[in-house]
Amino acid sequence: MKAVKIPYDQLNPDTLHGVIEEFVTRDGTDYGEIEVPLETRISQVLAQLKTQKAVIVFDHDSETCTILRSDDPVLKKLKD
Repeated sequence: MKAVKIPYDQLNPDTLHGVIEEFVTRDGTDYGEIEVPLETRISQVLAQLKTQKAVIVFDHDSETCTILRSDDPVLKKLKD
């Protein structure tokens, strides 16, 4: 994986919103039996980014972004 961390605060607000929205609406992002509104999910992820509990990662090979928990072992292999 050829990837880098992207500081959330260096993204345009509309781009950041789009990255987070795409992440929270992916297949496999299940929030349980209770439906959580989209804007709530986006706000939750943004809060995690702001408190450094999560980070945005861009993969050069696939040209895609994802959001990982800060304690994800994959992050240890990446450059800051």
